Amino acid sequence: MTYWNEKIETMPKEDLKAMQLELLKELVKNTYRDSKFYRERMDAAGVKPEDIKTLDDIRKLPFMKKTDLRDNYPDKLFVRPYDDLVRIHVSSGTTGKPTVVGYTRNDLDNWAESLDRGMVSFGMSKSDMLQNAHGYGLFTGGIGVHDAATRLGATVLPISTGNTNRQIDLMCDLPVTAIAGTPSYLFHIADTCDERGIDIRKDTKLRLAIAGGEPWSESMRKKLQDRTGIRVHNCYGASEFYGPMFLECKEQCGVHVWADLALIEILDNNDNPVPDGQKGNVVVTMLKKEAFPLIRYRIGDITSITWERCKCGRTHPRLDRITGRSDDMLVVKGINVFPSQIEAVIGEMPFLSPFYMITLDNKNYSDHMLVEVELNENSLTDDTTELAKMAKKLDSRLKEVLNIKAEVRLALPKTLQRFEGKSKHVIDNRSYE
Repeated sequence: MTYWNEKIETMPKEDLKAMQLELLKELVKNTYRDSKFYRERMDAAGVKPEDIKTLDDIRKLPFMKKTDLRDNYPDKLFVRPYDDLVRIHVSSGTTGKPTVVGYTRNDLDNWAESLDRGMVSFGMSKSDMLQNAHGYGLFTGGIGVHDAATRLGATVLPISTGNTNRQIDLMCDLPVTAIAGTPSYLFHIADTCDERGIDIRKDTKLRLAIAGGEPWSESMRKKLQDRTGIRVHNCYGASEFYGPMFLECKEQCGVHVWADLALIEILDNNDNPVPDGQKGNVVVTMLKKEAFPLIRYRIGDITSITWERCKCGRTHPRLDRITGRSDDMLVVKGINVFPSQIEAVIGEMPFLSPFYMITLDNKNYSDHMLVEVELNENSLTDDTTELAKMAKKLDSRLKEVLNIKAEVRLALPKTLQRFEGKSKHVIDNRSYE
């Protein structure tokens, strides 16, 4: 068995729990001292750092929510000056305002450490060449995976996303053994290979893949593996953590969440902890984050966790696949999309009414989003040129705000479905089976 950090990865559960408690105490003490936001939250909850004496005492601490990130844009949640920061990443936010995350040198090292442990756990080494098909830039996926693979000693091909024919040419011409990207993009690569008469098994050296950034299922994994011969490993993370952080080992039975880096709670709808293996709402505390502390963060994902020792020998808890969300966030092509973002854009357009519908499909596992919006009655016209201008304006603004392409369709007034009580704006027809 090969490990990146055997001492930590195989540490007994009771020792890991003891380590978590000491890290939690230090985190709360420092954050209370340095963060005006969190100090006010703790004072309002009537809790002081010295009240944290056991891991169960974490339940005394207040939650953080996604709206806190929006309300404190851009950097009011930072507890380190910019002189201490070495990088900034930015991701989509709930109302058009992005989430800005700062990183110290230690933050980047811990992020890479987490991914390196995971990469080694499913068989990557310095002998591999990783084709990184995640996007590079403000989003966290591409650069995070790149840094970790480089630290591992692997050769990185930083191709980023898109330009699929070139992706395939390079994986055929170079000794690429591993690839990272969203599941839907890996399916698209496979489709394009079929169209070009390329057999991934025979014409490439690909054997491993990291897939994440969007929902996918075990049946999708089986289809992709059977079709390509590549072993595909799930990835879990978020820019609020550091980025994509936690990977499956070769056993493919849940992502290993490193207990010295993160403390995961799974809570029921009354905020009480559920037993191991039972589904609930994910709440995350990052134990070593320096620039941008995250304590009891409600990320909105629903899944289960187990502390059962993995067959690979690792003792850290394992998180099951995400099966749903407790908020209205959608993940489309690996990008976080909130209906409220779309609603805000519609509100900017005087020719549109407030009635809209979002329909999601994923034919061949490639996400497609249709946004239908009713025209304002005062804007009705038979002029097709004018209608095209209105559609183009909406299309361009949505792309600017969401960072992805949506199909736009203008509807006649009073033609979209109305609802009694709470409106329903999303029809998600995607299937991951």
